[in-house]
Amino acid sequence: MAEGPPRQTLAGWGRQRRPGTELLSPDLQAATRGARLTRGLGRSYGDASLPARPDDRVVNCRLADRILGFDPATGVLRAQAGLSLAALLDRFLPQGWFPPVTPGTRFVTLGGMVAADVHGKNHHREGTIGAHLRALRLRLASDEIVDCSPTVEPDLFWATVGGMGLTGHILEVELTLRRIPSPWIVMESERVDDIDAFLAALSRAAPAWPMTMGWIDCLRRGRRMGRGILMAGRWARPEEAPSRPPPGPRQLRLAVDLPDRALNPLTTRVFNTLYWRSHRPRTRRRRVAPEPFFYPLDRVGDWNRIYGRRGFTQYQAVIPAQAGPEAVRAFMQHLTDLGGASPLCVIKDCGPQGQGLLSFPLQGTSVAVDMPLSGDTQRIVDELNAFVIDVGGRIYLAKDSHTRAADFRRMEPRLDRFLEVRERYDPQRRIRSALSVRLFGG
Repeated sequence: MAEGPPRQTLAGWGRQRRPGTELLSPDLQAATRGARLTRGLGRSYGDASLPARPDDRVVNCRLADRILGFDPATGVLRAQAGLSLAALLDRFLPQGWFPPVTPGTRFVTLGGMVAADVHGKNHHREGTIGAHLRALRLRLASDEIVDCSPTVEPDLFWATVGGMGLTGHILEVELTLRRIPSPWIVMESERVDDIDAFLAALSRAAPAWPMTMGWIDCLRRGRRMGRGILMAGRWARPEEAPSRPPPGPRQLRLAVDLPDRALNPLTTRVFNTLYWRSHRPRTRRRRVAPEPFFYPLDRVGDWNRIYGRRGFTQYQAVIPAQAGPEAVRAFMQHLTDLGGASPLCVIKDCGPQGQGLLSFPLQGTSVAVDMPLSGDTQRIVDELNAFVIDVGGRIYLAKDSHTRAADFRRMEPRLDRFLEVRERYDPQRRIRSALSVRLFGG
């Protein structure tokens, strides 16, 4: 494949834009020499994959997508960092293999999954993708190419896992896929009346189901605050699965931007009420294909256009278990009072903290909410961050574009260790992003 032409304006999934030059090339080793940043499919919501300055050269890795090796006896896969999760699934799901951890979209690259140390519906069982990585190949800021793993250059390895691409350009990824008993999911869903009942239902589901998450109505007040739908799943056993393979992904496409005010408190309340009431009976169990279970939003291409040209951000925080369920309830109340609610609000259990130095999840409850960008966004994020800091939580960098440097330092006790490793491998800050300049000064 030939190199693609450079672009002059880059955007994240939240539709925030930065001027910069992006080079697409299948030769990732050559293209990253002297580059400031590598990015993949641009699904980070904020500024993690955007250039800090207009003259920063950014390399897009999505043309470097070759599978370099696979061992069917062990499930160990080695691939270039630009291999997308969608392509991985197309190749390996029919053969009975699935990634051990998957985020909520298929449209990410392996390199992006490592950089964000993605987690999924099974975090309470399997942790983040970092727990299943065997090795990485990186181009450092010095242009040296190095291999690292949990036992070789472990400091560099664990700073890269969740390090948002700031320790080096990820060239190759080696991880272990999981053998699955069938390509179908047994899914149970339950309509839940309020946030207290939801947290109790999540607690009951976690020991019984390997995959759990829920949608909650974050506009509802009073005794119904936090009502929603809990979804739990597991891979179907062969005798439970249909003999036919699941249908392939189907996708509608949102062809135009909706008006900026199409999503407002009234339309959101109507949507939330209809969606909640549509779940009948209260508890349902059925077999579903993996795509609608893991990637429901992928069914609408360019769904970010529902927020109009102004764009949006996502605020995702984890409230630690030691703060108690009352802290989650208080967070939901605070979110509603601040006016930061939307139709897309997701809640899930998180398991123990991983080893990545900036990895997001810790033992507790994660709440993620999309917010249309407005003049109030910074104020809402600041106030939510103050609450999260007070209870000992943290935010997810892959979704963030508004957290202030001082607030991030207060919520992240591992930051000094990460910055120490980054200083060792990139003292000149040759690798940088808009996020790194905003939070770390370079």
